[in-house]
Amino acid sequence: MTQNTVPLPATSLPEGVDAFLAAAGWGAAEVEPLPGDASFRRYFRVRKASGETAMLMDAPPPNEDPEPYLRAAHWLDANGMRAPHILAENAARGLVLIEDFGEARMRDYLDQWPDDEPAIYGAAVDALTRLHQLPPGPFRDYSMSEYQREVRLFIDWYCTAQNLYVDVAGFASAWESVMGELLGRQRQSGVTVLRDYHAENIMLLGSLEKQGLLDFQDALVGHPAYDLVSLLQDARRDVSPELEAQMFDHYVRKSGADADTFLADYARLGAQRNIKIIGIFVRLWRRDGKPRYLDLIPRVWAMLERDLAHPALGPLAAWFDSNIPAALRDADGGTFER
Repeated sequence: MTQNTVPLPATSLPEGVDAFLAAAGWGAAEVEPLPGDASFRRYFRVRKASGETAMLMDAPPPNEDPEPYLRAAHWLDANGMRAPHILAENAARGLVLIEDFGEARMRDYLDQWPDDEPAIYGAAVDALTRLHQLPPGPFRDYSMSEYQREVRLFIDWYCTAQNLYVDVAGFASAWESVMGELLGRQRQSGVTVLRDYHAENIMLLGSLEKQGLLDFQDALVGHPAYDLVSLLQDARRDVSPELEAQMFDHYVRKSGADADTFLADYARLGAQRNIKIIGIFVRLWRRDGKPRYLDLIPRVWAMLERDLAHPALGPLAAWFDSNIPAALRDADGGTFER
């Protein structure tokens, strides 16, 4: 198969879709393209004359691989978590027909009814505690090399964009020091980590307490604080420090974790994730022509500074003090020539 270098238009239907839908019992359904973000993975809403709907994922090889999504979805479904049910699949063609969770996204709901934040976030934390009570799924470990690879995005993209010449070896060494204890605990009590668990990837299914999961194809076996950080230090939505602390305490009570140790690991993983995200957002601008992500960096940078203030992050905080000028660490998170 020839590799495509440009994503297909959002409105063009996938090759072989008619036969795929017919075999799945959806042959006469309408196929409506949904807005995308210029990636190779696309989504369509499929609607029968009766009004029944499903979602069609088009993840065409070789640019996309639906197998990780299918593996995670089947595992979550088999273990009582609310991933979309898989209605039909053809991994070779990259076509997957999945349950339609509707339009009630957590982010959109809270934009309209912000007073429900404690209840909605509490339910999302409860879903995490249920996930963390399960044996870890059939996924590879979140290793030191993976943590290091991700934070290196900050060096390669953010520092390059700011014309900073930084101590790369010292950065890697600081991470080794900061993450060493955490990895020992992770090996003892690893859980399934969805890796992108936040308000834009959680659906509300019929009631505020029922959580539908999206975007879990990158699942690994990692530390239980990771997805909690993803939820409460959200790059795309403001979560007040007060609500973050309330939900952190709620998780600790539900899980029985040692609060001080868990808070240190939460700060470690918060810093790791936020540093990675800053690098990704700059890459989306410079490589992919999506400058709107730069507007999210100040929020991420502010959360990173809070994480770096924890004593467990001492070696990394010292590296930032020595390598990143104070002018780039203010509320703007650095300016960029767009």
